[in-house]
Amino acid sequence: MAESREVCCSSPAAMCYWFATSLIAWGVLGVAGVYWSPLHWYSASTILLAAGIGCIANWLRNRSFHCVITGPLFVIAATLFLVGSLGLAHVHVSLVWSLLFVGIGVAFLLEWKYAKRS
Repeated sequence: MAESREVCCSSPAAMCYWFATSLIAWGVLGVAGVYWSPLHWYSASTILLAAGIGCIANWLRNRSFHCVITGPLFVIAATLFLVGSLGLAHVHVSLVWSLLFVGIGVAFLLEWKYAKRS
């Protein structure tokens, strides 16, 4: 039977893991951006997608509570920016950034209040 792991608060090791994973994902996406211009290395969609990949990897490895919330938020925001840059829909950039920052803040507040500290 699979072992259930509890969620926890962020630790310096978990933050370093998130940063390293996000940096690697950003590099890979940046290289892909050479061939597909909407993913150029400095676009918001590329950076947010890399941060989302880092959060998902951090959740799977370290069970950082906020990552289960922020990972999908980063991916959704990246997708919205990508849709906007492709011209498929009009995206209100300030609204997306505002909702993203509020979501990140809520995720960290929930982690602070409910996650187990080691």
